[in-house]
Amino acid sequence: MDYYPPVRLKSLFPRASKYDRNWVTKHSMGENVLYNLESLTSILPFKAGMRVLDLGCGKAVSSIFLANEFKVQVWAVDEAISPTDNLERIIEADCDNKVFPLQADARNLPFAEGFFDAVIVIDSYTYFGTDEKYLPYICRFLKPDGYIAIADVCFKEEIETLHQVPAFLREDFQDYWYFIHSVDWWRKLWEKTGLVTIKAAEILPAAPVIRKQYMKDFAASGKKDPFAEALQKDEQEQISFFRLVGQRTDKEVYLQTYKK
Repeated sequence: MDYYPPVRLKSLFPRASKYDRNWVTKHSMGENVLYNLESLTSILPFKAGMRVLDLGCGKAVSSIFLANEFKVQVWAVDEAISPTDNLERIIEADCDNKVFPLQADARNLPFAEGFFDAVIVIDSYTYFGTDEKYLPYICRFLKPDGYIAIADVCFKEEIETLHQVPAFLREDFQDYWYFIHSVDWWRKLWEKTGLVTIKAAEILPAAPVIRKQYMKDFAASGKKDPFAEALQKDEQEQISFFRLVGQRTDKEVYLQTYKK
């Protein structure tokens, strides 16, 4: 039985609940990607026809959702997933005229400056965005007043030294967790650039639900997943999920040549 009845999930995620749960779970590369995405898009002012970069799109489930739900054009970019495989899913969803798959490194994107109305990153920004120069880099692709919005895993309190690592994370911390931070850490990282005005920086309202559903899906899959295993051991719920939204200011980007 679900931790939360379907009626409860539908009330929290009315858009995501329209999609086949098995299909979403199969093509999510972690927790239910649409739960995190809906938690983020619920506070974004999308308009039909906008150009959206879905960066780190994985298997393009998030891109299909964005195109269907908001009538936007989506560039589905991932470094590891074949764009041919993603195109198959996009065609099956009848979104091939709205979602355009590409394979590219988040640090070396093939777009014109000022091309996008919004950049969305679900469950992958922590892999490259901790670099202090990354926000200036990605902001170059945003239109004036455009939005960058991320949803990802976080700690409720910042871990600054190895002595602060909770016992259940010590074995895996230096492999999987050292680049995970608190919401306040992320807010400060973005604020000090002057390139965005912070519109939201907070734990996802439905984080407990997302957490429990992910553990349920993990238990049913039988797969090894260090993240899910950590959640199971996290009795104090020190691990959570957050959203961070910034709106582009008129400050010009100054950035020396960006390299990997």
